[in-house]
Amino acid sequence: MPHGVSASVPSAEVLTEDHPFRRSPTGRLIGLDLARGLAILGMFAAHVGPEPSVGGPLGWVMEVARGRSSALFALLAGFTLILLMGRPQPRTGRSGRQAMGRVLIRAALLIAAGYALTALDTSIDVILSFYGLLFVLALPLYRLRAATLAVIAASTALVMPQVLYLLRASVEGGSWADTVIVHDPLARITDSDGILGLFVTGDYPVLTWLPFILAGMAVAKFDLTRSRALAGMALSGAALAVLGYGGSWLALHLIPGAQAAVSAATDGGPAASAWWSDAVGEEPTAGVPAWLLVAAPHSQTTWSILGNTGVALGVLAACIMATNRSASLRWLATPVIAVGSVSLTVYVGHIIAIKALGTDDMPDSAALPILLGFSAVAMLLALGWTRLFRRGPLEYMFYAATTPVHLIH
Repeated sequence: MPHGVSASVPSAEVLTEDHPFRRSPTGRLIGLDLARGLAILGMFAAHVGPEPSVGGPLGWVMEVARGRSSALFALLAGFTLILLMGRPQPRTGRSGRQAMGRVLIRAALLIAAGYALTALDTSIDVILSFYGLLFVLALPLYRLRAATLAVIAASTALVMPQVLYLLRASVEGGSWADTVIVHDPLARITDSDGILGLFVTGDYPVLTWLPFILAGMAVAKFDLTRSRALAGMALSGAALAVLGYGGSWLALHLIPGAQAAVSAATDGGPAASAWWSDAVGEEPTAGVPAWLLVAAPHSQTTWSILGNTGVALGVLAACIMATNRSASLRWLATPVIAVGSVSLTVYVGHIIAIKALGTDDMPDSAALPILLGFSAVAMLLALGWTRLFRRGPLEYMFYAATTPVHLIH
């Protein structure tokens, strides 16, 4: 994620008393909050931490945080969507209509919040608006079975990156995009590319981020009380990571001229590491077919989606298993779990803090102290808040905004 990993997904709350995961006294899903908290810290690393070029173990950690944290959040968003719509059985009737109303209201608020944060003009590519639209697009699929959702997720991962590549090439090669933007009310209101930005030209186009939320929805359908199911999720994650990153490595090394084409298109970026690293640089503005072979975290390719989904599944499986089995680990991870339980508030707060403190203009030597400071303050504040309240401040606001759904019959 180098720019804009988001904790945009609404906090996951237990909606039934017989929920399978280990729960806190307030009924929260601890494993999901731990995963979300880890993604928050990864977001901090990408936004205010040192550059991966520092090398050594610190540089490796900074590299791993980029892109993969946003993918984890998107997958958790899919899991949360199923929680909101009913698990293990989808909500139906009036209850189902009210749940859909809650999701749509939250989605609208996320979209608005995303554009508001973007208006602060920080270096972060805010993802909240894209997440909001992803909720809307995925909502009609909430009743599907896990296997069906998995097939759709795989299909979109295989097809949508190619579609996006063609659309972006068309945007660069023609003037039709300008015409669309001129006539788009959202573009005028937000001073952005509007709908075109959300689907095609933005930093987190929903065409290539939809597979993550669908994968999370599929995972939420499984009975994760069973060790075999958790082990299967972990193994699936490992297989997808090997397939995604390994497939990209093979393609870049075995197809003649692939690395040279990628390097030339990114002004000499290190194409040899493009199978897993953001160091290769930004996606070329002009169509370069060889780019479809890389798996850099923000490359919007099939390989990157497969690899990042695999990492997200592995992290989620590890968090659930660890919090279910080890009281000591749950205690040690309490500050991270607290951050994950108020993730929306922390995400919005950290962008406001970056703007207020001017960390975008800080020297590179200050990056590590700033990262440690952001992380420590976030954990301390989240820990204190969650000792007194069930939801974070913004989470309370979002919850209150959904109260009109009770009028739905």
